[in-house]
Amino acid sequence: MTRWTGMLMVMALSAAFVGCDDATPPAKRARALVKRTGAATMEVIPTEGQLPYCMLFTMSEKGVIRQLTLTKENRAIRCDPNEPVAHTRFRVPVQEGKVRVYVFFSDERVAANAVARQLYDLRDRERITAMDLRLPGRIFMETLEFTPVVDTVMDAGARALTADSTLH
Repeated sequence: MTRWTGMLMVMALSAAFVGCDDATPPAKRARALVKRTGAATMEVIPTEGQLPYCMLFTMSEKGVIRQLTLTKENRAIRCDPNEPVAHTRFRVPVQEGKVRVYVFFSDERVAANAVARQLYDLRDRERITAMDLRLPGRIFMETLEFTPVVDTVMDAGARALTADSTLH
């Protein structure tokens, strides 16, 4: 019996190493992309092959958490590939600095309050993954970054208006 066990073990190990090679692992494919549409506005665009529902949250450098996909039902929304989420541009307040954009993809319409509560509990972590969350169904997560900048055209116009109003 021991001889058979040993032979089976050798066969299993050799079979495991036959399929191995030193090739590099495939590059990680982004589940979503952030597209800058203005100085402080962005669109989030899911890539092909994602789960059908999604939710967007941002967490700023100052610790402010915002839910971007807020609906009446407060659940994940339908997200079509290669189309901006909710066909909307989202504005990020410049004074809050750089934000992490958390995109949650799911196979069902997950309640957003459960995600928000858990994000708040995990806010001090440097990195959050889908494994850190307790959510129903299949969940995939993408973390993106966006840094809003001051719109120089708007800023120049505001300075000119202020200068003009002080003359009168």
